Amino acid sequence: MQLPTFDDVVAAHERIRPHVHFTPVLTSSHLDRLTGARLFLKCENLQKIGAFKARGACNAVFGLSEAQAARGVLTHSSGNHGQALAYAAAKRGIAATIVMPETSARPKLDAVRGYGGRVVTCAPGTKAREEAVAAELERTGAEIVHPYADARVIAGQGTCARELIDETGPLDAIVAPVGGGGLISGTCIAAHAMAPGIKVFAAEPANADDAFRSKQAGHLVEDDAPQTIADGLRASLKPITFHYVHNAVEEVLTVSEAEIVAAMRLVWERLKIVIEPSSAVAVAAVLKNAQRFAGQTVGIIITGGNVDLDRLPWMG
Repeated sequence: MQLPTFDDVVAAHERIRPHVHFTPVLTSSHLDRLTGARLFLKCENLQKIGAFKARGACNAVFGLSEAQAARGVLTHSSGNHGQALAYAAAKRGIAATIVMPETSARPKLDAVRGYGGRVVTCAPGTKAREEAVAAELERTGAEIVHPYADARVIAGQGTCARELIDETGPLDAIVAPVGGGGLISGTCIAAHAMAPGIKVFAAEPANADDAFRSKQAGHLVEDDAPQTIADGLRASLKPITFHYVHNAVEEVLTVSEAEIVAAMRLVWERLKIVIEPSSAVAVAAVLKNAQRFAGQTVGIIITGGNVDLDRLPWMG
């Protein structure tokens, strides 16, 4: 198992710089009052393709040799990583095939195609995704860029926390959502290298709590097709990402579906930014555990803003 290092994160930051945004960090006196903490929100909803996934995908694609790139790239994704890989492949001028669950949000399917990606749909669940990827690999021979169990992707995602800490200075804690675990793994690498005393918390839907159960059990516990409004967090950890959850994450905090929706709406109303349910999971975790974070400086990674505006969760 190849574990990326902070040097890999630094190299990734230089590699992707021409292709991604340096996203802003927002504050909210209202959220600070609710939590008793000083919160800094890293707004990856304003990133290329509307999510942090652009970082890992660009690092992987622009790190390929010419021979690898010529075969194109292949992945599976519920949406954001698929968009990111299609975007990065288009920037490099190579083909991208994205396996997506048939339940993926329509805007995410449309966006992948809009970036030039070829979409192959499959049944929901990790097993169905991986079987479809294996079939496409045999057909195309493309380079697989896994959405999170890939050292290149993890290093790219770590650039988000690096930028956050560069801007805010050392924080007491960082909270980020966890699905497959690429972002939380990269966050652990960057945060612990830059601010050794920092605590990294993973936030997870209670309806898709494989990371929570894995950390409690001390071994990997997979959940094939959980149902949660946070569609970007339905994937299960893999060995490389469980390594970081087990060894470097302070605690996995879970939140209910109602808490996710309430946090999402609160951010829309008070910060005037569009975030998707997966992003709201981290905000909800801090609100729910305000006593734990009171009096601290806390970074929250807002992971994306890709939502179906015709199906907002508070609409009747």
